Amino acid sequence: MRTYAGTLDQSHSSTTITIAGWVQKQRDFGELVFIDVRDRSGIVQVVVDRSKGASDPLLAAAKELRSEYVVRIEGEVRERSEQTKNPKMPTGDVEIVATTIELLSRSETPPFPIDDDVDTSEDLRLKYRYLDLRRPALTRNIVLRDRVAHGVRDYMHRQGFLEIETPILTKSTPEGARDYLVPSRVHKGTFYALPQSPQIFKQLLMVSGLDRYYQIARCFRDEDLRRDRQPEFTQVDIEASFIDEEFVFALIEGMFAEVFPLANIPITTPFPRMRWQEAMERFGIDRPDTRFGIELIDISTIAKAIEFAPFREAETVRAIVVPGGASLSRKRIDELTEEAKKLGASGLVWIKFDAQRGSSIKKFLGDAGFDSIREALHANEGDMALIVAGRTTKVWDVLGSLRLRVAKEQGLIPADRWDFLWVIDFPLFEWDEESGRFFARHHPFTSPRLADVDTIESDPGATLARAYDVVLNGLELGGGSIRINTPELQSRMFRALGISDEDARDRFGFLLDAFRYGAPPHGGVALGFDRMVMLMARAESLREVIAFPKTARAQDLLSEAPSAVDEKQLEELGIARRPS
Repeated sequence: MRTYAGTLDQSHSSTTITIAGWVQKQRDFGELVFIDVRDRSGIVQVVVDRSKGASDPLLAAAKELRSEYVVRIEGEVRERSEQTKNPKMPTGDVEIVATTIELLSRSETPPFPIDDDVDTSEDLRLKYRYLDLRRPALTRNIVLRDRVAHGVRDYMHRQGFLEIETPILTKSTPEGARDYLVPSRVHKGTFYALPQSPQIFKQLLMVSGLDRYYQIARCFRDEDLRRDRQPEFTQVDIEASFIDEEFVFALIEGMFAEVFPLANIPITTPFPRMRWQEAMERFGIDRPDTRFGIELIDISTIAKAIEFAPFREAETVRAIVVPGGASLSRKRIDELTEEAKKLGASGLVWIKFDAQRGSSIKKFLGDAGFDSIREALHANEGDMALIVAGRTTKVWDVLGSLRLRVAKEQGLIPADRWDFLWVIDFPLFEWDEESGRFFARHHPFTSPRLADVDTIESDPGATLARAYDVVLNGLELGGGSIRINTPELQSRMFRALGISDEDARDRFGFLLDAFRYGAPPHGGVALGFDRMVMLMARAESLREVIAFPKTARAQDLLSEAPSAVDEKQLEELGIARRPS
């Protein structure tokens, strides 16, 4: 019977056990050899000591071992002396006195050390991901991921939900992110799409009467990547019938109260709630990080009284106050200005509240203007204001981003604080300047608030949705809504989005048909499982909690995907390669 190395402690003393794993390190002192053996549970020290009766063959076997050799070792667990105990190791109170050593496999020298402090490029680690996963930190992340998945399943089953798989090969219904398409060999010229979400199928499950559904689902989106996104990802997908928003809030808060403590993250329920409009006005973003202040302040009235054209001509003028920001160098302020311009601002105005009373618009301010702005911002000596003028939505975007940047740089974000938040009362639609039309802010199956049903066509910009997002420390953990459940309202929603009746029938006819046969009121939520585990593991990237992730360019460096295929495969699919 094999025992996991990292589970050993003083309770195992004087017992004979067998471990199997990889050699982390071998230290040869002639008549005495120490071997650190690693498996997924941790590391334990093995001793081969001539003075304790180790035979010549056993000592020779120990001396032969090198890092990453695979071994099976039998021996007796004994407590270390007080002088040799290692408090830095979970197994540091014990060691194994080996009686047999079996070499199972040799290893070449790895391209990088199997160590948490490894200093090598991420691309190299991804190319040899099977080695990277041996590192204890990544192993712990994958083990945590398993524990969280088990916790979610256990909780959902106790709440009466059924785990149901939905199709991976589905119909393309482009609206938002790009689909990954799969050509059909049998029906040449047609394509499946990989699901961006099981949305339509989980709604059909509600029509079917299965009542409470969940799935830890694989989803796919062909979009630009960043730290918290991957082209294929996992979400906890949930849908239930005969519910309202309060049911969803209680359900998710209860789940988080069980799974986040697995990573020693405390949970206090119920979570605070914030309307979307308030989040944007105060933080400039709909997933606010509330662990620190630096909130946006509207100074339009005061600013427009100053003889400065960009202020007078702007729709709004808003500011953030950076505590201690007067110490920032001119070089750093110029970098922030360039950052603001990249985000779409025409410029960035700054005011330092110190003895020099410096400002990028000092000649326009005067003492009265300077004092009035300082009073409006409640700024202290040594603070600095960053001010942006322009269209309201753009000002929100710019200051919301700068707020996060300066807070990180100034060390203003508490390291081990966990602020959960529900953001509610989202707009149902958002206007896209480039295409000149409204899009669904969440998706076209989201129900408007009952009081706003009649404004879908007449005033879509003012229509609020029965939608909600759950946020943790400025990251969206998931979002959902109460759904439309009648064919009449769903058709009105499609028309408001510029989707003709004919196009809606072609793309979503099966859903509209299903609604004709008695669809219960229903709603749900989808939680980003990878993102949840990333936060719980205190990791910097999703790639640190996914076994085989893609790079920021959507490449798998391990298997070298995506890759070319031969002409015969393309011919079978009826696809011709166009010269680039």
